[in-house]
Amino acid sequence: MPTRLKTRIRNPTISGYLHEEGTDDEAIVYPFRGTINWRVSIGSSLVRTFALVGRERRTLAWIVALTASWLVTASVLAAKGYALPPWWQFIALAAVTSVAERQSVRVARNVETSVAFLPFVFTAVAFGPLAASLVGACANTLDFRRPYLRWAIYVPARGLAGAFTGLLASSVIGSHSSFSRAMLATVVAGVVSVAFDAFFNVGTLLVRRSAPISAYVRSVGPLTILSVPLYVPVVALMVYGYQHYSFWTAATFLVPTLALQRVLHLYQRQRDVSLELVVANERLEAANLSFATALVTTLDARDRYTAGHSAAVAAYARAIAKRLGLSEVEQGLVHLCGLVHDVGKIGLPPGLLEKPGPLTLAERRQMEEHPAIGERILTKVDDYAEIAKIVRSHHERIDGQGYPDGLAGSEIPLLSRIIAVADAYDAMTSDRPYRDPMPSRVARLRLAQAVGSQFDTEVVLALEAILAGRDQEVDLVENLSLRLPNAAIVPSGAAGVA
Repeated sequence: MPTRLKTRIRNPTISGYLHEEGTDDEAIVYPFRGTINWRVSIGSSLVRTFALVGRERRTLAWIVALTASWLVTASVLAAKGYALPPWWQFIALAAVTSVAERQSVRVARNVETSVAFLPFVFTAVAFGPLAASLVGACANTLDFRRPYLRWAIYVPARGLAGAFTGLLASSVIGSHSSFSRAMLATVVAGVVSVAFDAFFNVGTLLVRRSAPISAYVRSVGPLTILSVPLYVPVVALMVYGYQHYSFWTAATFLVPTLALQRVLHLYQRQRDVSLELVVANERLEAANLSFATALVTTLDARDRYTAGHSAAVAAYARAIAKRLGLSEVEQGLVHLCGLVHDVGKIGLPPGLLEKPGPLTLAERRQMEEHPAIGERILTKVDDYAEIAKIVRSHHERIDGQGYPDGLAGSEIPLLSRIIAVADAYDAMTSDRPYRDPMPSRVARLRLAQAVGSQFDTEVVLALEAILAGRDQEVDLVENLSLRLPNAAIVPSGAAGVA
């Protein structure tokens, strides 16, 4: 179960981190026609190269040390007479191991794992240290991709791991071909492979200072504990099948495992795409809310008497929707509609909103145009078609005497009926240039009197239940303060120490 660190760097200015594009800095793409200033291009390349060396001095030293150690180890093994499998078997093992590495499944933000453990450990037990060393190095060489420094680290690292894994496995299995001896050799090879893999990963973390070791242990530790007992019997069967039957018998155990990893890899890609869509939707919702807030701020700046009215209507509307048992999506939608329900007033003639006295009939007709103006404004915004429809209908009445379309009853969208009640209540209880605010109880009585004619009965009952609960909480606090004059009354949601 080889694991590898995956570079996902968020701040390229910190020493020891790789650039998001890899380790080669920005790429230069030349035009198909034109002249190339080779002196400038070579000079800039040298500058980038020297900058990379200066920035990654520790990592490059680590790569040189690993590569030199692997070359010396492979030379010694060849000199000792360790053999290689037939060329076609060697190519097949290297190719399969490379494919397994490329289909790695991410188990943490910067850690990947794969089933390359199976062909790698099988090679170590069945063919010895030199074959395992070369198969591990060649497989990672074929897995050439960004970031290139990571690739340069894991080529010699896997070669060294294969060499030492094969040495210990060969000492255990000897010339015996029993299944028990194959199982024992596989257990030893698996533990050694995992140990060397962890050693090189931890060493890379220390050199690069890219993540705490504890994070690596937490990510890979549980996976290793579960995977080694699962993979070892499969590898032992592969070794036994190869020794007693043929190379193709061993391969039959490997194909289903690679297919399973491919399925997991595709599932992970689909999950990543789903998570990206969730993030994109959250950003879109935040952008919609910011846009609505900007429109409301524009309207509030024009009329100081209605400043905060849209935010209050949005809050009441969300609370009513929740009381009615609507979904979270509908609650969010009605909140957004409440914020922009009066945006059409931006298109009204100057002075109409600020007029201190009653409106004339002509002025009232102009005022009644603001739902339709708001709809025309909002339909110009992407994905605001449903919001525009709700805003257009928020002054319709249950009896069909509203405006602008004279809709009645269930013809009026439910969210529009909610906005109508929330709008009317906040308007009655707020200060206006032509009158003082009404007490809450008076406004609620007015709403109750208009049930069935102007307002939806269920919506008014939901708002009344919300406001009645709020009044009970206020009355309770007042009663406690009267009974306990020397006690400190802490409002709900606050914290204090007497």
